[in-house]
Amino acid sequence: MTRELSAGRSARPTCTHIALFARALDEAVAFYRTYAALDEVHRRLDGGVSVVWLAEQGRETEFVIVLIGVDHAEPAVPAPLAHIGYSVGSRSEVDRLALQARNDGILIEGPRDAGSIVGYYCIVRDPDGNLVEFSHGQALGPLA
Repeated sequence: MTRELSAGRSARPTCTHIALFARALDEAVAFYRTYAALDEVHRRLDGGVSVVWLAEQGRETEFVIVLIGVDHAEPAVPAPLAHIGYSVGSRSEVDRLALQARNDGILIEGPRDAGSIVGYYCIVRDPDGNLVEFSHGQALGPLA
């Protein structure tokens, strides 16, 4: 289903961001900088709440992860498969991230090969309990 624009063109909805609560905002920013190589592209105080936008270099106007600093928010308890997925350049990069996550005490699963659709992946937990998948060879993504 599409919606009509004033010029008569049709536009589909475009996913621009995912917003997550972060109890320790700077710790969450550091996690996404370290594990997903995201850059902080915006920070503001909005009604007394700190908000940070994180993006991949060169994609700052396309898609961001928004971290909302709410120190009293309950930890996330996502459904078993709810996660943010990242494609990385090689299986060895998945292995490196999994080892780092194991050393940091945040490795949840992996690395393992789940075939051509899912690829080789690991899953880690961010500081607020959100799951993040790093995969290579998945049918989806720029390195598929």
